[in-house]
Amino acid sequence: MNSAVDSKREAYYAQPGYPTGMPSGFNIDFERLWAEALNLKYWILGIIALGLLGGLVATLLATEQYRASSRIEINMEGELLTAGQSAAQFNRQAGLQYMNTQYELLRSRALATRVIEAGNLARDEGFLNAFQLEARPAGDGSGLEGLLLSNIEIAPVPQSGLVDIRYVSPDGQVSANVANLWAQEFVAANYDKLFGDNIEARESLQEQLEEARVQLADSERELINYANQNGIVIIENVADAGGGSETARQTLIGSELSQINTALADATTARIEAESNLRAGARDAESANNEQEVRSQLSTARAQLANLEANFGPGYPAIRAKRAEIASLEQALSDESGFENRDAEAAFQAALLQEQQLRSLLQNTKNEFLGQQNQSIQYSILLREVDTNRELYDGLLQRLKVLEAASAGKNNMTISDAARAPSRPFSPNLAQNLVIGLLLSLVASAALVYIRESMDQTVRDPAIVRERLGLSALGLIPTVEGDIRDDLDRRSSELNEAYASVRTNMAFLTSTGSPRSVMLTSTRPNEGKSLSSVALARSFGNVGKRTLLIDADLRNSGIASFIGVSGGSEIGLSGLLSGPGAVSDAVVKVPDHGFDLLPVGHLPPNPVELLAGPRLAELVEEAKGQYDQVIIDGPPVLGLADALEASKSVEGVIFVVEANGANLRGIENAISRLRGVNTTVFGALVTKLNASNSAYGYGYGYGYGYGYGTPEGQS
Repeated sequence: MNSAVDSKREAYYAQPGYPTGMPSGFNIDFERLWAEALNLKYWILGIIALGLLGGLVATLLATEQYRASSRIEINMEGELLTAGQSAAQFNRQAGLQYMNTQYELLRSRALATRVIEAGNLARDEGFLNAFQLEARPAGDGSGLEGLLLSNIEIAPVPQSGLVDIRYVSPDGQVSANVANLWAQEFVAANYDKLFGDNIEARESLQEQLEEARVQLADSERELINYANQNGIVIIENVADAGGGSETARQTLIGSELSQINTALADATTARIEAESNLRAGARDAESANNEQEVRSQLSTARAQLANLEANFGPGYPAIRAKRAEIASLEQALSDESGFENRDAEAAFQAALLQEQQLRSLLQNTKNEFLGQQNQSIQYSILLREVDTNRELYDGLLQRLKVLEAASAGKNNMTISDAARAPSRPFSPNLAQNLVIGLLLSLVASAALVYIRESMDQTVRDPAIVRERLGLSALGLIPTVEGDIRDDLDRRSSELNEAYASVRTNMAFLTSTGSPRSVMLTSTRPNEGKSLSSVALARSFGNVGKRTLLIDADLRNSGIASFIGVSGGSEIGLSGLLSGPGAVSDAVVKVPDHGFDLLPVGHLPPNPVELLAGPRLAELVEEAKGQYDQVIIDGPPVLGLADALEASKSVEGVIFVVEANGANLRGIENAISRLRGVNTTVFGALVTKLNASNSAYGYGYGYGYGYGYGTPEGQS
C-alpha cells in the first residue's frame, strides 16, 4: 500500500510547473521583496524621514564652501611638433594618451608641492585661516599636499583641449588663488619639461662664460702690465697672405729696426749712385738738356752774326747786339759746366752722411732689440694665454647664442581664463543634500528589506513550501480574531472554507481518494496542528463520512477541552496502548462536531514506548473497519521520537507549518526525520496566514483582513 501511495505522490509532485527541492542558482524574487517592503512600510517611511532630516541637519551644520575655477588650453599638436613630430604623425590614440597623461599630472602630488612652494602656502595666513591650520616653518608643506589634492577637481571640457581647474575652500579668495597657482605652475612645469635641458645648459654656460670673461680680463691685464713695466709697445698689422687674413704682432723696437734697415738699404743705394755719378761726371738729364739748348742757341746766334756781317758793316747795331748775345751764351755755357761738378759732389756727400747716420741708428736699435728678446719670451707666454682665454670665451659665447635661439620655443599650454573669487558659496546645497539623504534612505530601506527577506527563515510566502520543502501546499489557513469556535460553527466562515479546500485536496493524494488514515504533526507546539485536526474531522463529518479523531499527543493533549468534551471514557488512547480493549470502548461521541473522539486518557510516563509498539497500528486498522476516515492529532516532531513512532501506524502524514513563525531549517529537519523512517509526507498545511501574507497573492476571494496573532486555544 505504501508503494502505491508513494507512486501517486511522486506523480502529483511531478506535475508541470511544480517546483521541488531547493531553488538552483542565485535568484532575486522581486515580488517577495515587494511584499516584504509592504510589511515594513512603516520602518521604510521612518528611514526615509530620518534620511531627509539628516540631509537638512547636514545642510545647517555644514561649513560654506566656495569654488573657483581657472581654465587652461592644451594644444596637443603643438606639443607633438615641439617634440620633433609632424602634424601628419598626430593620431587620435596618441592624442587621447597625451591628454589622459596631462589629466593625471594635473592631479599629481608633485604639482601640489610646486603650488605650495610657489604660493608659500605653509606661511600664507589666508590659506591657513581658511582651513584653521597653524603656521609652519617656511618650506614645510608636509600634510598640505593631501589637503590640496582632496579639494582640487580637474574637469576636462568635452570635445576640446580646454581643462577647468576647480578648487574648493571655505574662503572664496583662497579658492581663486589656489586655482590660479595650480594653472600657472602646471604651465610652468610643462615649459620646464619641454625646454628644461636648454635652460639648464644655458644657465651652466652663463656661469662658464662669466668665469671665462674674468680669466680673459685677468690675463689681458697681466699682459698689459708686463708690457708697460718693460716698455714693450705692440703694433698690430693686418696682412693678407694666400687669400687668408691673419694678425701679426710685433714690438715697436722691432718695427723701428725693420724700418731703419729698409731706410739704410735705400741710403746705401743712393750713396753708391751719387758716387758713381761723381766719378763718371755724369749729368742729369735736365742739365744735359739745358746745355744742349744753350749750344743750339749759340750756333744759331753765330750763324745770324755771320749773315749780318756779310751784309752789313762792323758798326751795324744789329751786329753788335748779336755779338753781345753770343758772348752771353758762351758765358752761360761755361757756368753750366761748373755747376754740374759742384752738384754731383754735394749729392755724394749728402748720401754718404745719410748712410752713416742710418747705420749708426740701426746699430743702436739692434742693440735695444736684442735687449728685449728675453722679455719677449714671457710676453709671448702671456700673449698665448690671452689668446687661449679669448678663444674659449668666444666659443662659449657662440654656444650660448645658439641655446638662446633654441630656448625661444613656444609653450603648447596657456592659461585661457584666470579664476575669480566667487561671490557666494556653492555648498551646502539643501536640495542636493535632501536628494542624497533620500537616496541613502532608499538604499538603507532596500538593504533592510533584502536582509530581512534573506535572513527571515519563517514561511511568509506559502510558495516556499514547494520551493524549499518540496511539499504540496494542501491548504492555506487564515488566522482568526475572536473565538475560533464561532468560526468553526459557521459553515460559511473563511476558516471552514479553508479546511474544506484541504479536504478536497486530500481526495487527490491516493488513487482511491483521501487516505483513510492520516496523522497531522508539526515542528513544534502551537502551530495550529490540533485546530487543523478538529477542523478536518468536522469537514469530513459534514460531507457524511464517519470520522474518528484520535488524540495521540501523549505529552500535551488539549483537544478534549478545546471542543468542550468533559468526562467520557476513562480508558483513552493511553489505556488502549498499554492494555487490552476495543476502540469502541474508549471512543467519545461528539455529535455537535460531527465526528467521534478517541481522547488521550491519562498522560503516561512513557509515551515513546507506548507509541513504538504495534498496538497503535492495530488500533488504527480496527478504527478503519468502523470509520471512513481516521485522523490522528500527533505530537510535534521537536527533538523527540513520538511523532516518528506514531507515523508508522498511518498511510501518511500532513505537516502543519505556522506562517511567520516556524523556522524553515527546523521544518526541513523535521521532515527529513520523518522521511528517514519511510514516512509518507502527503503535503503541508500553512496556518495562521494574516494580512502581511496577503501581499503574496494568497486568499479565498474574500480578502484576509485579519490581524496577526494566535488566539488562545489555537494550538
